[in-house]
Amino acid sequence: MATSTGGQKVSDVIINDHRELSEYYNNIKNATDPETKIQWQNQFTWELARHSIGEELVVYPAMEKYMGDKGKEMAEKDRKEHRSVKEALYEFQSLQPTDQSFESTLDKLMADLDHHIREEEEHDLPALEKALADAMPDEASESLAKSFQRTKMFVPTRSHPSSPDRPPFETVVGLMAAPLDKLGDLFRRFPK
Repeated sequence: MATSTGGQKVSDVIINDHRELSEYYNNIKNATDPETKIQWQNQFTWELARHSIGEELVVYPAMEKYMGDKGKEMAEKDRKEHRSVKEALYEFQSLQPTDQSFESTLDKLMADLDHHIREEEEHDLPALEKALADAMPDEASESLAKSFQRTKMFVPTRSHPSSPDRPPFETVVGLMAAPLDKLGDLFRRFPK
């Protein structure tokens, strides 16, 4: 779990997470035994939960700060999409590969996530990068990338869709839920 962004922009770090999520989804779909599916299910859940909260705590407030009303609208739309994804992830994270709804829940989750990712990569992130470059060239995007990566280290690793999705309340609830999630992770099986 690397936290160094190596001078990357925030959009690069987020897009990298998106690619990892797609890879984990494919690993679940292509796994031929329940144990491997469970391991990749846990990895997918772990990454998506952390990624979503990281965006909500770091990226969306930056949109609101640097992009004015347009940024507020974009952040609110993204939070709404996250709520839907978190609800689906909450359902998926408790399923077993032998459950009849395992594959269909995963597919629906990924379809919603793909839609969100596409909009974010094509519209939201380029607009944010432009606003950051206008505000503080050479510094803001890399600093935001580092903050996003650091934040992911301290947030919950499971979906909690009833939790608030805005700082400071999300931060407080996350700090309470994260230790329990991390304790549970000790007993979950992950890919090697």
